[in-house]
Amino acid sequence: MPSIFGLQIERLAHDCFRISDGYTTAYIDPFQIPEQADKADILLVTHEHYDHCSIEDIQKVIKQDTIIVTIPGCASKLNRLQVKDIRMMMPNQGITVKGVAIETIPAYNLNKYRAPGVPFHPKEDGRVGFIVTLNGKRVFHAGDTDFTPEMAALKDIDIALVPVSGTYVMTAEEAAQAVNAFKPKIAIPMHYGATIGTAEDAERFKQLAKVEVVII
Repeated sequence: MPSIFGLQIERLAHDCFRISDGYTTAYIDPFQIPEQADKADILLVTHEHYDHCSIEDIQKVIKQDTIIVTIPGCASKLNRLQVKDIRMMMPNQGITVKGVAIETIPAYNLNKYRAPGVPFHPKEDGRVGFIVTLNGKRVFHAGDTDFTPEMAALKDIDIALVPVSGTYVMTAEEAAQAVNAFKPKIAIPMHYGATIGTAEDAERFKQLAKVEVVII
């Protein structure tokens, strides 16, 4: 598992990451998690779609004191779980959970449509990306999104996890444009290799990005 800025970062599948500073283990958008995975202290879910909010996968990593942080759109799915502490967040909010600072920014489409004028991820649905601070490092998980003005305004991001597949999210070209604008120290591509997108999308992103890119 790669160690980046003192953090262990593992991409499990699609947009699912396990991140640990050796004390706190966080999962983001659990999907296709192995049966014998480490348990989560904090579990973050950007939105309700099956490949981000997978009850089957969440059940593999939750424990009695796991805290789930998500949006109201996931509530109906998560209510089936035996989890005592679920924190709901809206875009542009911040909380601290188990000593970990968590911020949200809106995640939505600008030019990806399921029907004329109907985006796959409308802004009004309140889906989010997360900024998580572990070991003093700010890790941005973009969620399912295009390159938005809110993303362009990000500052002081150490590690950016950005989708690159196109169709429902940024293309490799758009993702490169995004990181070239907000300039994270390291960018890691995601949203490929499971339901949509290929390793070639990740490589194309790496070619175009003007920041350091790590493919995991």
